[in-house]
Amino acid sequence: MEGVVALFIPIISIAGFFAWMIAISPIGKAYAERLRGQTRPADEAERQELLQAVEALRHELADLAERVDFTERLLAQAREGGAGKLGPGERRTAST
Repeated sequence: MEGVVALFIPIISIAGFFAWMIAISPIGKAYAERLRGQTRPADEAERQELLQAVEALRHELADLAERVDFTERLLAQAREGGAGKLGPGERRTAST
């Protein structure tokens, strides 16, 4: 039993030290503020900037969705129509 206690003393000491270091770090302080619910209110300029960024991301997402739809249509046409396949006896030339 004494060996177990002797083993836990340095482990608890080291864990306590790191917990204290995290608590006094900027990350620890920010986390504590968040827990208290005292986040700083965003000013109007920052709010507008965030809204513009979100709107730009929405447009990018819409563009990407259109590209995916176009690609899916092309792949479906290739599967159904056999585009690019050669019939029996046909040969590829330099222009095709």
